[in-house]
Amino acid sequence: MAARSIETAKRKVAMLALWSIPVAVAVLALKFAAWWITDSVALYSDALESIVNVIASFFALWAIRISHMPADENHPFGHHKAEYLSAVVEGALIIVAALLIFREAFFALQSPMPLERPWPGLAINAVAGVLNAGWAWVLIRAGRRERSPALDADGRHLLTDVWTSAGVIVGLVAAVSTGWTVLDPLLAIAVAINILYQGWSVIGSSVQGLMDVGVDAEQSMRIRSIISTNAGGALEVHDLKTRIAGRATFIEFHLVVDAAMSVGDSHVICDRIEEALKAEIPSVRVVIHVEPDDEAKLPPGTASVPFA
Repeated sequence: MAARSIETAKRKVAMLALWSIPVAVAVLALKFAAWWITDSVALYSDALESIVNVIASFFALWAIRISHMPADENHPFGHHKAEYLSAVVEGALIIVAALLIFREAFFALQSPMPLERPWPGLAINAVAGVLNAGWAWVLIRAGRRERSPALDADGRHLLTDVWTSAGVIVGLVAAVSTGWTVLDPLLAIAVAINILYQGWSVIGSSVQGLMDVGVDAEQSMRIRSIISTNAGGALEVHDLKTRIAGRATFIEFHLVVDAAMSVGDSHVICDRIEEALKAEIPSVRVVIHVEPDDEAKLPPGTASVPFA
């Protein structure tokens, strides 16, 4: 049952990554149409970011397919971290897009131009924003539920794109209403600053994953509770370590038992703990090092199996 559940989740993640490509292309076409109609630098900057979305969608699909490959001789722990590579590439592309926007805005500031046919262009850009918002919600929700860094990064980037588009639309409405044409390139600069921040955030969170970041405090307490509850017959648990690699959570710890306990009996305890962790945490990998009681770090006599 658990194996089928994991395979179903993998197929769902891969399918969402595949559908992200046509969605990104559709949004790109709409935003470039909006820029072409209006000749707005702000809308052009919004469209440039959508190019990143298209490229990032291809990278995300590639990374997800790699991450779902089974462990092999060269990668005995699996390929889970491939998704982090996709997120790092996406962050780098976001930063490149921001630099291109700065360049266009700089030249536009030298000679601000009135917008051509602003209302049709803004309407088209609004449609693109709504499409992006819906798809971002789908990706972020699936990325968190299925623990997919690539989907989550793609969704968060799209959500940034949505807020960017909303800000651009509001600003350009003000520019058209007031006649302040300088607002167009100034909006483009604001968009670029926002994109830079988001690109840095995406890279930062992905690098944490590549550097074997552990689970958060809440998840750590949950893991400790599961182990302690199911470690009956053991004397102590210590040196708990965790790390996250894409969908997989790796857990290892030392389990202290009576020195006279047989290997078979200690193995029964280990199996019970491992099954309990697998039932509560998807895609978990557990390594338990069994030690005799002279390795304990706490005095004997506690009511439950303690953590040192």
